[in-house]
Amino acid sequence: MLFLTFFLGVVCNALGYIPPGNINLTAAQITLNKGLKQAYYFILSFSLVEIFFTFVMMRFVEWFATSLNLDRIIDIAMIFVFLILGIITWRSRKEMPNTDTSNKDSVKYGILLGILNPMQIPYWLFLGTYLISHEWIDTGNLSLAIFSVGCGIGAGIVLYAFARFAKYIQEKFTLSSYVINKSIAILFFLLSAYHVVKVIYEQIIKS
Repeated sequence: MLFLTFFLGVVCNALGYIPPGNINLTAAQITLNKGLKQAYYFILSFSLVEIFFTFVMMRFVEWFATSLNLDRIIDIAMIFVFLILGIITWRSRKEMPNTDTSNKDSVKYGILLGILNPMQIPYWLFLGTYLISHEWIDTGNLSLAIFSVGCGIGAGIVLYAFARFAKYIQEKFTLSSYVINKSIAILFFLLSAYHVVKVIYEQIIKS
């Protein structure tokens, strides 16, 4: 039973990080600008925070689902998260790749984005409620801890794949860091704009 719980954690969280978002795009960007070593530090620190984040979400999933107007809060938060990441990426688009940077910077960045990761909240509100209500996982501390460790590993696996793929693309097509950073920045801006449109539609037009 505990192995199934662990396996579910790996698979469920891995699926959550496959669509392009602020975390996997950041892992790709760090790979291109600072090298794989720095990306690994970022991925490791983020995955460790993800374990605690998932545990808290699963422990209080029912409370989160019923006590807060999370949809609007998360959309507004993601507008600013994607906008800030877009601005940072856009401003650094002309910087030359530099692998001679402190490991602490990548670790701090991983911890920061692990904490400021609102996109995962609605994902776990839906999936967590489903898994618990259908008794796929137990709500005991041991079971949730094992599930959360699996989630951290699942996130790490997908982010590692993004980092390796970004390096492969850069080497295969000899793309400059300027072009790649510019493309990632534009994608961040588009994701921010998507949430702006979503908020306007749901709060003004639809209502």
